[in-house]
Order: sequence, then structure tokens, then C-alpha cells
Amino acid sequence: MSGQEAGARPFKLPQSVLVVVHTPALDILLIRRADGGEHWQSVTGSKDREDEPWEATAAREVQEETGIDVRASGCVLSDWLLENVYDIWPQWRHRYAPGVVLNRERVFGLCVPAGTPVVLSPREHVAWQWLPWRDAADRCFSASNAEACLLLPRFSGAGAAP
Repeated sequence: MSGQEAGARPFKLPQSVLVVVHTPALDILLIRRADGGEHWQSVTGSKDREDEPWEATAAREVQEETGIDVRASGCVLSDWLLENVYDIWPQWRHRYAPGVVLNRERVFGLCVPAGTPVVLSPREHVAWQWLPWRDAADRCFSASNAEACLLLPRFSGAGAAP
């Protein structure tokens, strides 16, 4: 069991997704973390297992955190083929195996129809808002998330310069 005692919660894998949920008008859904502060972000989450495909992780995390089904009519999930590697914050390193300090994050976009309902997982997030892409970038607490918001016009095909 990865060096853990029987019955212990498994360590998180240092492989995660970042999913920029947006409308065709480039309004981005941001959700506020439940663990305090003003930490606004896009959908994020780790793979459940090493062989879980990135797309499956993205779809699962979007469903768990927002209630949005990526297969619903009008929704388009796209792999931006971008990856970020960053230091795991010290206060969250206990969730990972000893010695793990870096996380690999794969970036996706999810275009949804305007007015798509959002149903948060209250144990993870306490509020949500739709913001124009530049405003969303300014609101994100994570640098990689802010950068992804600024890249949205390029990856959505809208053609605006980030």
C-alpha cells in the first residue's frame, strides 16, 4: 500500500488537472475554496490512479466540483496539451507520499453554454461566479490558473490576444 498502514487514506498522486470552465463569450467560472480565505480558482483535482487518463480526471473533477457533466449537450472538453510543474504548498504536502514536493498539472478547457447550472461540492467550495477572462485571471490565487485564464482566447479560437 505505497508504504502506508492498512486502512490509511492513500496518498494523493502528484498529477492533477486544471480545467478552465468557460462560456463561448469567454466568461470563466471561478469557485472559492472552502478551506478559508479568498482562494478563487478553476476546477482542479488529482488523478485517482496512475493509469487514469487525463480526460477522465478532468471530467470527474468537473462533475464532482461543479455538477457539470462534460458530455452534456453544448459542452466541449478540450485538452490544451499544456502542463505546469509547481511546488506543492508546504501545508498540503502531508497529503502526498514522503518526499513528494512537485505536482504535474495538465490544463484543459471546458466550453459550456451560458446559463449552465453550477452545483458546488460544499466540502470543497463555498461560492462561485462567472467573470470575463481578464477579470478571472486577476481573481485567481494560483499563478498557473491565472495564466490559463489569459490563454483562453487562444485556445477557444476566439482570437483575442491574451
